[in-house]
Amino acid sequence: MTEILVPLMFVGLVAFLLIGYPVAFALAANGLLFAAIGIAAGLFDLSLLHALPERVYGIVANPTLLAIPFFALMGLILERSGMAEDLLDTVGQLFGSARGGLAYAVVLVGGLLAATTGVVAATVIAMGLISLPVMLRYGYDKRLAAGVIAASGTLAQIIPPSLVLIVLADQLGTSVGAMYKGALVPGLVLVAAYLAYVFGVSLLRPHAAPAVPTSARTLRGSALALRVLTTLLPPLVLIFLVLGTIFLGVATPTEGGAMGAVGALALAAARGRLTRLQLTQAVDSTTRLTTFVIFILIGSTIFTLVFRGLDGDAAVEHVFAQLPGGVLGFLIVVNLLVFVLAFFLDFFEIAFIVVPLVGPVAAKLGIDPIWFGVMLAVNMQTAFMHPPFGFALFYLKSVAPKAVRTGDIYRGAIPFLVIQLLMVAVVLGFPQIVLRDVAGDASSVREIPIDVDPDANYLPAEWR
Repeated sequence: MTEILVPLMFVGLVAFLLIGYPVAFALAANGLLFAAIGIAAGLFDLSLLHALPERVYGIVANPTLLAIPFFALMGLILERSGMAEDLLDTVGQLFGSARGGLAYAVVLVGGLLAATTGVVAATVIAMGLISLPVMLRYGYDKRLAAGVIAASGTLAQIIPPSLVLIVLADQLGTSVGAMYKGALVPGLVLVAAYLAYVFGVSLLRPHAAPAVPTSARTLRGSALALRVLTTLLPPLVLIFLVLGTIFLGVATPTEGGAMGAVGALALAAARGRLTRLQLTQAVDSTTRLTTFVIFILIGSTIFTLVFRGLDGDAAVEHVFAQLPGGVLGFLIVVNLLVFVLAFFLDFFEIAFIVVPLVGPVAAKLGIDPIWFGVMLAVNMQTAFMHPPFGFALFYLKSVAPKAVRTGDIYRGAIPFLVIQLLMVAVVLGFPQIVLRDVAGDASSVREIPIDVDPDANYLPAEWR
């Protein structure tokens, strides 16, 4: 009977989601429904539900999750302070003389905004409003322009202080600071890959990424240098205030987020762009986002508790234990599963539904949780870039000129989606790029077993 209830739980969850119920309530309702069925069939211990109040209190009192509202508020304040406009204009002036200069500016500004705001929607919308009309005016290919804006906006998913990294660290039971350190190099490599793609396009198809006309480059010499200094210095200081203090061990991620929020408020006030309306809107949006995350986490806790009460975790472990290829086979299947689910679910939903199920299996296989979490974060970045629910594509379409069709945005996103998938393969094949900063020394990085030895001690006895 248990063998039937476990897969039916997933079928029931999919049914709730297809009907249109919010994810948090679908998870909780589905869990309670199958708890009742399990109790009636004598397969579920009612006393397990007594742990729910304590678990809910643990979620609300979790200091790690307190970093989410701080980073969200920081990003929303900065998005309303006009920093994106200033950065795009300045970096565009700096690289405008080169073919593809505006595209380079979009990628670099996307990386800077990712390291300060951490909000994909705000970044894509801001760059779509500001840079897309300019790129089209100067003759950029519509697909290239749309793809580079959407992809650069999704950098906020992987470059710290990414919100999903906080959630993954909590779900995998590891340090947020270590997860941030592990994700930094893959995020920078992804920026470099985007720049390399733009460079390749500018060489092979110069007409698709022309240089900005001389008449449009109004800043030169000392004036440009001063503009670069005054525009880039504040976000770089803020990045150090947040990430530098975390990486140096001076502050926890929650404390770093608090400093970042205060710094964002100070920066916006210094620019004269901190009005009562903007502050109210930012606080309201932060409250909504935080509530959304907490409710999904509560729903996933109920679902996971019932799932494990029905021995679903043992069933999942048994399925993955039968996979050929050992650790490598497990990682490939999990990445394929996450990629497919990203067509229908957003990254928060995947983090709260899939990670609690596969995380314990990864731990039993001896897989480093930081490496595993960063790999999943890079993979979940694709959820923003492909239909039918590619949110970055929808955000861009909502602000794009009528000349840019939905098909142009989708086709423009394909090369960057391929780059993201290649980045997953790079992280899978070279765990050192994640673990080097965490370990502090490349020589001390623990090698992850790819070819599983049946006599090795990283496998539990029942799997040998």
